[in-house]
This record gives sequence, C-alpha cells and structure tokens, in this order.
Amino acid sequence: MSQSLFEKLGGEAAVDAAVDIFYRKVLSDDRIAHFFESVDMEAQAAKQKAFLTMAFGGPHHYSGLDMRRGHAHLVKNGLNDAHFDAVMENLVATMQELKVPEELIAEAAAIAESTRNDVLGR
Repeated sequence: MSQSLFEKLGGEAAVDAAVDIFYRKVLSDDRIAHFFESVDMEAQAAKQKAFLTMAFGGPHHYSGLDMRRGHAHLVKNGLNDAHFDAVMENLVATMQELKVPEELIAEAAAIAESTRNDVLGR
C-alpha cells in the first residue's frame, strides 16, 4: 500500500511545524493578515492542523465547518482570488522552508487549490 501524502510529509509533527510557520507568514503578509485580526489563532491553528491532516490522507479528526460555510463571512468581507493566491504562496513558501521535496509540494498545492471555489463561495 502506498503512503499517504500525510505520511510522506512526516506525519503529525511535520504538519504541526508547517502550520505554525505558515501562520507566522500569513500574519506578516499585508495582503491577508487583516482577515485574522479578531481570530483566536491557537484555535485556528488547531483547526488547520486537523484539516490538513485529513486532506493529506492522515487520521480524520477535523470537525470544523466545510470550506464554503467556514469562509462565507470572509467572502462577504472581500475575500477573493488574490487573497487565495497569497495563501497559496505562503503555503508553498512554508513547505520550501521545511525542505519538502518539490513533488510533494505540488501534491499538497493541488489539494489546497482544489478548495478554491468552495473557499470563495463559487
């Protein structure tokens, strides 16, 4: 049986490290940081870790809203493709910083990209 992307990336410890670095980047990115001003970042990071674990084929413990409902309030506040692109850039930069092989970055980016229409309410 082939390994899941979650396992190839290094499992829970790798996802935890990536999410922590990712949010450091996001919160210092002027294009998107304002979307997180009133967000409990500890809770947000925990949700993101559970979501990515599930999305990358690891254990399923995500209990948050689906992508469309979870981001609807942000779409009302102007969330658009440019913001999604900024998030994608930060995700890729995080994985590059962690020395993730390019083919795994591409696989993870494709999974993230597959949520674009739901995140943007289309």
